[in-house]
Amino acid sequence: MVYLLAAFAVSLFVTLLIVHSAKTHGHMSSDHDLSGPQKFHSTPVPRIGGVGPVLGLLAVMGGMFFVDLPAAMLLGTLLVCGIPAFGSGLVEDFTKRVSPRVRLTAVGVSALLAVWLLDASITRTEIPGLDWLVAIPAVAAAIAVFAVAGIANSINIVDGFNGLASMCVVIMLAALAYVAAQVGDPTISMLALAGIGAVLGFFVWNFPAGLIFLGDGGAYFLGFFVAELSILLLVRNPEVSPLFPLLVCIYPVFETLFSIYRRRFIRAVPPSMPDGIHLHSLIYRRVMRWAVGSRSAKALTRRNSLTSPYLWLLCMFSVVPAVLFWSNSAVLAGFLTLFGVSYVGLYWRIVRFKSPRWLRLPVRRTAHRREADNSRI
Repeated sequence: MVYLLAAFAVSLFVTLLIVHSAKTHGHMSSDHDLSGPQKFHSTPVPRIGGVGPVLGLLAVMGGMFFVDLPAAMLLGTLLVCGIPAFGSGLVEDFTKRVSPRVRLTAVGVSALLAVWLLDASITRTEIPGLDWLVAIPAVAAAIAVFAVAGIANSINIVDGFNGLASMCVVIMLAALAYVAAQVGDPTISMLALAGIGAVLGFFVWNFPAGLIFLGDGGAYFLGFFVAELSILLLVRNPEVSPLFPLLVCIYPVFETLFSIYRRRFIRAVPPSMPDGIHLHSLIYRRVMRWAVGSRSAKALTRRNSLTSPYLWLLCMFSVVPAVLFWSNSAVLAGFLTLFGVSYVGLYWRIVRFKSPRWLRLPVRRTAHRREADNSRI
């Protein structure tokens, strides 16, 4: 818990400094494009929020050296491995000139470094026909690189609303910390808790006010961090099912895979082309219609933030059974299937303007509508 609080305090302070100094660096660090299909903020906001969590973890590593050298070395190695992922995203946040292919390649390099320095390969899957392949070291390393890059990219994709990606990362890290504690792996549990603290230090300034965004650097690094802790948990603890981390991360991963399918086979456009019909975008536009009223920055920010809790619940829909059945691959496979079916069903209902009643909050009448009703009377 000490590491969680330390990471939280450092991240909170660093993020506050970034927010308050935005006038100095905002011309480079802020997102001034408010018209894109995935833009849902009303004023330019700094996109370098990932700096806070990274420095929070760095501070925790420094403290660990005096009390737990093996944990400090592991965290330090993870931070070193994450430099390409974080660095490429941060350069994109400042310049807007780093292509998605380059950024994904950088994440792949980070994953390869983790394979080399930490032996973070996926050597078991409990998927029929695949386990004999991952017995080959080169294949195990390649699958690990693919998985890490996929999770990092998926966190970046769901980073569309205030608090959405960061709280999902907190939920995922909490699941990893709990299961690591259950199997007697305090090192992974401590690192996950430190990650929670570091992310919460950013979250305070991101939700609900949206004063700062994770940016590509923060999203890619946190995705890398979650993925690597998941792989290390499997490597160090054979009793944990390899389907456990997949179910923990299935919301952003399935969002990514479904988006690729939707763009490539339904809309016939390149999978990398951004659009505004992700599930979180649809909830904002169609489920949150009751929140439409004033077009002021305050009203739009409130509507933005009220969208995120819907997706936190969706994330919990997979994380809770993952935590309950972390060692039972058959049950985890069943919940993976259930999540996929539920996600697709929910998506198609919303996209066809048939949102379930339980998603829609009671409509709040504005003063303008009340005056109109009174005039009729």
